[in-house]
Amino acid sequence: MLELNILLIFMILGALIALEVKDLLSAVVALGASGLGLCIVFLILKAPDLAITQLVVEILCLIILIRATIKKDLPFSTSGRWVFNTIVSFVFIIIFLYLGYLAIKDLPPFGYPLMRISQFYLDHAKELVRSANLVSSIILNFRAYDTLGEATVLFASVVGVMTVMRKKGRKKLEEKEEDEL
Repeated sequence: MLELNILLIFMILGALIALEVKDLLSAVVALGASGLGLCIVFLILKAPDLAITQLVVEILCLIILIRATIKKDLPFSTSGRWVFNTIVSFVFIIIFLYLGYLAIKDLPPFGYPLMRISQFYLDHAKELVRSANLVSSIILNFRAYDTLGEATVLFASVVGVMTVMRKKGRKKLEEKEEDEL
């Protein structure tokens, strides 16, 4: 449980950094780090389907948010921070590849699936749930929290994309200056 506490602190720090940092691109990256931490939490809690959904949604949201902020805020290109950003990027890539190696190393060999939990579902689902559709009984009864979590992640991502992409409420810089006068 120590790793969950560390990841929780990491996610909270990422969210606080995203709130407090001045340039938008750094805020987007900090928010993405929080989402990646949540994905790792789902993996630790043995919910790989929810982790994959979170990762896909997180990557898509990051792409959209970076695309939206890249035209607005590029302080490192004029302020000389490109050396620091390049070093941080390389360190992140090295850590990411190392953790990816550790995760892949722990996977079972190809063609040797571990069917302990799945076999229980297959053996007892009809007796416990009394449903003719085995897939629906597993998804709605045994894995209901995962399904609820996936639906929550997808709903939050749709709301986030709609918030970013909406046209009503956005004003161009010239319109803001005219309104202030």
